[in-house]
Amino acid sequence: MRTVTLNLPDTLEMDSRELAMLVATKLYEQRKLSLGQAAEVAGLSKRTFAELLGKYNVSIFNYAAVEIAGDVANA
Repeated sequence: MRTVTLNLPDTLEMDSRELAMLVATKLYEQRKLSLGQAAEVAGLSKRTFAELLGKYNVSIFNYAAVEIAGDVANA
């Protein structure tokens, strides 16, 4: 896993755990990371990460409407 260093203003009142969660949720929402990968970035278990997604207005069901329709048709 890569390490990234960011320079943030001192006025930003966000600790590193919260920042990691914010980055992980955004990357999960954009489908760049799986649930497990995003949880690892956030330093959480998959279950805990999934439970916290709602706090960031991100659905655990990270599928496009077309994919869901296709899955329903195939079921």
